[in-house]
Amino acid sequence: MNFKNTSFIFLFAIIGTGLWHYFYGISLWWALIPVLLYKSTVIYGSANIRSNFYTKAICKGNTTEKIIAITFDDGPNAQFTPQILKVLDEHNVTATFFVIGKNIEGNEELLKQIDSKGHILGNHTFSHSFFIDFKNRKGFIEELTKTMAAVYRITGRQMRLFRPPYGVTTPHLANAVKDLQYCIIGWDVRSMDTTKDSEQLILERVKKQVKPGSIILFHDTSAKTVSILKQTLNFASENGFKVVSTERLLNLKAYEL
Repeated sequence: MNFKNTSFIFLFAIIGTGLWHYFYGISLWWALIPVLLYKSTVIYGSANIRSNFYTKAICKGNTTEKIIAITFDDGPNAQFTPQILKVLDEHNVTATFFVIGKNIEGNEELLKQIDSKGHILGNHTFSHSFFIDFKNRKGFIEELTKTMAAVYRITGRQMRLFRPPYGVTTPHLANAVKDLQYCIIGWDVRSMDTTKDSEQLILERVKKQVKPGSIILFHDTSAKTVSILKQTLNFASENGFKVVSTERLLNLKAYEL
């Protein structure tokens, strides 16, 4: 189901309810059922990036090969991103960092370091505000272009990959992404490393979900993630998984040439 199909079915149900009321006298209270179902479906589709409700998001690689990709949201972070980079260096692993534009100021050298080490940079909007999903198309375009400009100014990279904040999509976001020709990257393994869950619980959650083609979502914003990353990379190695870049996993280009 996508937004277009859901809206069509909802309209059909409402018209049908109206006709049954007109011809057979059934109560219009029955119309609450399609209304509630419609709202529930829209909420679920908006919040679940894997539903492709408003726009397509690539959430895993189409492969049986034991390769996976690791991604980080919400950086760059002056305290924890360098620690993440050190762990990745030690395991010779390439990751993708979906950066928030407002976090770049003061961390320009760190952004250069991420790029120089061969890691991929992706767009995660400029503000990542709690109310960002209420922005219109113009607002989303501004969010994306401001971060794009900041990254381009520092690295010369024109990013093509985008991850919506919180994994939430809306019609306005979908239109902005289409206008700017971004490729939305989701995940199929959500570590929930920003919660109060213990390291062990988060690690077990990741280990249970990993499969060929998986994209793992972490955040380079806490010491807990640094520790979990080390254990995840050890688990991957011990179980025959190779960590590759999103470019390799998804067979796409991360930057405009």
